[in-house]
Amino acid sequence: MSLLHSILPAPTTHLEQSRILKLPILLLGIHDQCNCRCVMCDIWKRKTGLAFHASDLDRHRESIRTLGVKQVVLTGGEPLMNRELDAICRFFRELGVRITLLTTGRLLFQRAQTVATCIDDVIISIDGPADIHDRIRRVPGIFASIQKGVTAVRDYRPELSISCRTTVQKLNHASLRSTVDAAKSLRLNSISFLPADITSGAFNRHGGWTEDRQDEVALTHEELRTLEDEIESLITEYQEDIRTGFIVENSEKLRRVADRFREYLYRLPPKAPRCNAPWVSAVVDVDGSVRPCFFHPVISNVKHLTLLEAVNSETALSFRSTLDVANNSTCQRCVCSLNYRQ
Repeated sequence: MSLLHSILPAPTTHLEQSRILKLPILLLGIHDQCNCRCVMCDIWKRKTGLAFHASDLDRHRESIRTLGVKQVVLTGGEPLMNRELDAICRFFRELGVRITLLTTGRLLFQRAQTVATCIDDVIISIDGPADIHDRIRRVPGIFASIQKGVTAVRDYRPELSISCRTTVQKLNHASLRSTVDAAKSLRLNSISFLPADITSGAFNRHGGWTEDRQDEVALTHEELRTLEDEIESLITEYQEDIRTGFIVENSEKLRRVADRFREYLYRLPPKAPRCNAPWVSAVVDVDGSVRPCFFHPVISNVKHLTLLEAVNSETALSFRSTLDVANNSTCQRCVCSLNYRQ
């Protein structure tokens, strides 16, 4: 996503001045299950099947207007599993909010007309060429399904922006260049890379992973050297794609992918990215819980509060007023930061 970059320091430590008056980005989880079984994520283990209902949004209509929400990012789990996707999109369309879809792509073909009609841009998770992607997602034939789905969406709306995001980890660390080629074969608009999150409790990993589970995704010393060589080859051989923005990250940011694995492997002090996510965005989960980002704890709930009240709850104000991104242990290990500028 073009807005997912890095960020500015906290505006102030004064409690009341940490009140959010404008919230340009809202990330909304609309289904808590996923239709993949990814190696680096445990969301697929959820059994509840909770879904966000379009009617749940009505009480937040005035908050969304007041906060000036510009973009809603539909996520999950897998948002295409939500049967009320059309109605949810209509709600945001009426408010003039841009709609981004984060998806595994497995249901793109079945819901191609809805995606083409209701969505402004799509971001698909692509973790390698077909064989590697299918192995990571642990769904045989899913790459071919994505290809079929992208074609179907393009048939309805050729100009729709469809990009992909690649999570770098043990199973694809030597395949960055072939992943770029795979993205081109799918006729995508761009590709971005980020390192796998190894240490946090996000993505249904309550309490975090054990060290053995972390090592299933992290890199060995030899694999780290392979990744560094792969990144340098990518920078050298795909300069035009970096220049045109087909590869979203520049050379410096691509090299930072390896830095995250190096920090973990050698137990180096991690360095927080520049990020202003807690001041410009909020993550609302299917159960109504509100987080400042995917990685920090819950700060409120919209089940009994409006969105405006939730992002400015006493807990939320206290969190933002004391958050020092550079020195916060969660921020220091972040793999997906936000640097939003008007």
